[in-house]
Amino acid sequence: QVQVVESGGGLVQPGGSLRLSCAASGNIVSIYNMAWYRQAPGSQRELVARITSGGLTEYAESVKGRFTISRDNAKNTVNLQMNSLSPEDTAVYYCYADLFVRNMGRRTTWGQGTQVSVSS
Repeated sequence: QVQVVESGGGLVQPGGSLRLSCAASGNIVSIYNMAWYRQAPGSQRELVARITSGGLTEYAESVKGRFTISRDNAKNTVNLQMNSLSPEDTAVYYCYADLFVRNMGRRTTWGQGTQVSVSS
């Protein structure tokens, strides 16, 4: 009864920008932590950025100064603004949500992922 869906991925040239969005829907009572992860082919899934319910943020060293994570609690969404993209950012990006679901309790949920490709 809860779903997390990413959008905004695509192909962009080096130095370009993309904005990813993640929308959670269903019988959601509240959202605790939300985060973006990414996984490149042959690599482990890694944390890109996270944001707490209070708005505190953390970033991977490789994206600091380039990526910005934000959330809209009223809309149950989390966004990732990605600037100055490089080929090393190419990966499938996944949204992670730590939720409290009505009649189910606290659950962690992953989106299906959205492809980000950075190439000239």
